[in-house]
Amino acid sequence: MPSTPWLLYGAYGYTGELIAREAARRGDAPILAGRRRQPLEKLAAELGFEAKVVDLQDPGSLRTALERVSAVLLAAGPFVHTSRPMVEACLATATHYLDITGEMGVFESVLHRAEEAREAGVALLPGAGFDVVPSDCLAAALAQALPDASHLDLAFTSDRGSASRGTLRTAVEAMPHAGAERRDGKIVATPLAHDARRIEFGCGSRWAMTIPWGDVSTAFHTTGIPNIRVYTGTPERRIRQLRRLRPLLPIVGTVPIKRLLQWWIGRTVVGPDAETRSGARVHLWGEVGNEAGARREATLEVPEGYALTASAAVELVSRVVAGALEPGAWTPAGAFGSDLIAEIPGVEQAVQLRDSQLSSE
Repeated sequence: MPSTPWLLYGAYGYTGELIAREAARRGDAPILAGRRRQPLEKLAAELGFEAKVVDLQDPGSLRTALERVSAVLLAAGPFVHTSRPMVEACLATATHYLDITGEMGVFESVLHRAEEAREAGVALLPGAGFDVVPSDCLAAALAQALPDASHLDLAFTSDRGSASRGTLRTAVEAMPHAGAERRDGKIVATPLAHDARRIEFGCGSRWAMTIPWGDVSTAFHTTGIPNIRVYTGTPERRIRQLRRLRPLLPIVGTVPIKRLLQWWIGRTVVGPDAETRSGARVHLWGEVGNEAGARREATLEVPEGYALTASAAVELVSRVVAGALEPGAWTPAGAFGSDLIAEIPGVEQAVQLRDSQLSSE
């Protein structure tokens, strides 16, 4: 258990509960916090943790809760609504901040507060889960392999698994924005499934399409590479279907439709079961290139995304609580290097680098 406690906000959500149970397994004892008393106290009683009912919209009580801890891990989304009040409270109380967001706007907002964080003596570390620990480490390793890289492509695919209700609600909240990439250092909007290609993952060749993943933000802050795209494995038929939906996105992005979809998600979606979390694997791929035409490629295999989030988040908050990170705003690999991913439980090997041109022959 850390010598100074930390607080887990959103502990009774799907991912928050996984994190709480992983903390208990490792011998940590965070304070569990959230808005809803009944599920919060039920989980806290089961794990033998302290529970604290706190509303993010009540700055006074939030700051009072944070004064007792050295760090907070935010697991309640959509983070576009929850991150700012928590960051403000952390800066005011000199409390280190971590979250498990994958939202580009949240990454940009938090990472641009580095000077405020240094002045407050606080470390800000968004993206402490599957979004974006493994892909950020992959990007960092590729940048080290080709220091003058001007382009970076990242991709991931899974053999099994599904999304939790929190993940899907966050995706709906982002509508009608369906795509994004970084061009010449700036994030620009792109159409749904803007680009598609076949990618040679460690598990074989798969079709993949571009998505507005968090690395469009974080990989730039980690590597400085100005042109970045992120792909996810998607069957070619599904890509064609999604492209036909483009004209409907403005309708889906209206507030009434978004609220209806989020209500439906709340009633019908849970997330991967224990068997899937323990058995599924995620395969990541990345490639960098420079203006001279040189390229480097890399692959990485990690546990199922939610399982990885739980282990990575607890590992990172434990490091921050132990004083292993200086004040400022950090990406995971920016904070702890590209080898971080190999130190997360369940990851069996480090990033595997190879020459792209040779591997394609």
